Amino acid sequence: MSNQKLFNVAVVGATGAVGEQILRLLAERNFPIQELKLLSSARSAGKKLQFKGREVTIEEATPDSFKGVDIALFSAGGDVSRALVPEAIKHGTVCIDNTSAFRMDPETPLVVPEVNIDKVSDHKGVIANPNCSTIQMVQTLKPLYDRYGISRIIVSTYQAVSGAGASAINEMLRQSREVLEGNAVEPQILPVGSLPVKHQIAFNAIPQIDKFVDNGFTYEEMKMINETKKIMGDESLEVTATCVRIPVVYGHSESVYVELKQDFDIEEVKRLLADSPGIVVQDNAAEQLYPLATEATGKLETFVGRIRRDLSNPRALNLWIVSDNLLKGAAWNAVQIAEYIAIEQQ
Repeated sequence: MSNQKLFNVAVVGATGAVGEQILRLLAERNFPIQELKLLSSARSAGKKLQFKGREVTIEEATPDSFKGVDIALFSAGGDVSRALVPEAIKHGTVCIDNTSAFRMDPETPLVVPEVNIDKVSDHKGVIANPNCSTIQMVQTLKPLYDRYGISRIIVSTYQAVSGAGASAINEMLRQSREVLEGNAVEPQILPVGSLPVKHQIAFNAIPQIDKFVDNGFTYEEMKMINETKKIMGDESLEVTATCVRIPVVYGHSESVYVELKQDFDIEEVKRLLADSPGIVVQDNAAEQLYPLATEATGKLETFVGRIRRDLSNPRALNLWIVSDNLLKGAAWNAVQIAEYIAIEQQ
């Protein structure tokens, strides 16, 4: 449309894994961009990236980088967001932040578009993207919450190493080669925490993501607990989580037990989920059809299967939920929010 409003857009953390996906999605979805700024650390400044067939030079992210910027998508770490988001807001920029910096700020909307897109209008300059594991779970549970009510959620996650960055991917691949070749393994990256102790991730499962807090849970687990309540707008929800890192490159998987407040028909549950935006039901035991991380990789949807009534509680469900942690878990969720803002301003 010739009269379509165009936006000046900045991507902070453009050289990172999530930043790369944000740029790809902005291009593929033909986001209405007038001027694009690629911002990163001083180390990457001066490098060039391709966007829609042209080269864009990366600039160092500074407080003055946001003059004239309408929308900024941040994925450069919490410290960067805490330092630069307030500066961007001073310039009138609407910030979509992928880090944990503002998620639990009571004045910052924490948004999954399929769940609570209406909260975007409450922003005061920044909209927070939830944790990747939280996004796929609440997206799946919201239709059930609306139809039956939810009292309790127990989730165990099986999270890809890409959630810890490119260095974790490289470490897993290196360790895999070392194990297969019969060489000694020297862990250097995982788990990411305050202690110097590191564990082998190749052919292993590490029941720790992020640092531990005083209650014995990790920050990752507490993020899932607190963010779920905020997004659902229900502090009465009982939520507990155990988060595990596994040797998969992309795609987080979750085993979710959910207690509903009303009785349900299992086929109705499947239809309800299948009819929900962004959800694909893959549930056919006879054909061994269920979501797999390998098949969810590169896709924007969240996949749900192994849908069954719990044997010990007739009002409880068990679900298996899988999604690409860099896409719906980060970049796609952020771009969806940006698209909503753009549509609202047309």
